[in-house]
Amino acid sequence: MNKKTTIITSKKNWLEYTAITQLDALANLDNVIQVVGLPDLHAGKTPIGLALITENKIYPHIIGNDIGCGMSLYSTDIEKRKLKLDRWVMRLNHIRKLADIETINPYDEPSPIYDLGTIGSGNHFAEFQLINDIADTQEFEALNIDESMVHMLIHSGSRGYGHSIISEFREIGYEGDGASAYIEKHDDALKWAKRNRDIVANKLVDYLGYSPDLRKIIDCSHNFLEQREEVFIHRKGSVSTENGPVVIPGSRGSLTYIVKPTENTKHTAFSISHGAGRKWARSLCKSRIRDKYDRDTIRQNKYKGRAVCHDTDLLFEEAPEAYKNIDTVVNCLLDYNLIKVIATLKPVLTYKG
Repeated sequence: MNKKTTIITSKKNWLEYTAITQLDALANLDNVIQVVGLPDLHAGKTPIGLALITENKIYPHIIGNDIGCGMSLYSTDIEKRKLKLDRWVMRLNHIRKLADIETINPYDEPSPIYDLGTIGSGNHFAEFQLINDIADTQEFEALNIDESMVHMLIHSGSRGYGHSIISEFREIGYEGDGASAYIEKHDDALKWAKRNRDIVANKLVDYLGYSPDLRKIIDCSHNFLEQREEVFIHRKGSVSTENGPVVIPGSRGSLTYIVKPTENTKHTAFSISHGAGRKWARSLCKSRIRDKYDRDTIRQNKYKGRAVCHDTDLLFEEAPEAYKNIDTVVNCLLDYNLIKVIATLKPVLTYKG
């Protein structure tokens, strides 16, 4: 293991050897100061679940093509006692994808996202949630969350816009003017990724017949570059600890955690996990669990929640079993004194497409 590399994990937390070797290889890049693998670390084109600090040089390929991808948690004005799950499922089954609902750009400037108001495929989702448990009453009240209401979590990014940017910046690393040019476009994609999540949340609630006047509780990006003093922090599947409470979701069949980072995160590049992290490759999922589910049961979870998605293969690829145990990931962060748990939310209705 390179001396610049740190991995936050435990004996109970499974880490793929490929992800570890990918992570360690990044420490050999020029100008790298520190590389951190978090408990949700898993392999990809570059490893996911990491933070990397450099000096005077940036690496766009580490951020990847979905610049600004992140999680936004909203409070709706829908009381949980008035939740009509069957009607919502029926209504959402009338559309194949979010692009079927008209998107109106409420901003004065034109959007660079050609598919504005959509979440994308893969692990992206829109999910209605209910408060499951409150662990820290004081911090929970500080967020002004009403546990009697339905909440919504959106996971999406800058869509095709981020892909167009990374297609332009194909070199391994950039300094000087090249770095500045990337950062300018990166920051615009970051802004529009956040706006995209707002639009998705509002249009889904409106489509179901409720007031789209949502209140954003938390917004945390996990694919982005941050300049901090004299260095750059690259985050790929990790969240900054310096902007208040964050959400860490598991899968559509597990809880989402609201946590508050501690002041003990310098050794993790001021970063914590963004989610549970994949355990299985997509190509393996269906063969491993096809005897456990059919087309109907794959759309249900242990909390009596439902999933709406017209792509059954995608539902198998994104099954809860394909992800690490979110409780194990969170416990790793607790063991290292990186977070305090504020509350958990349970999934009611997950929309993908």
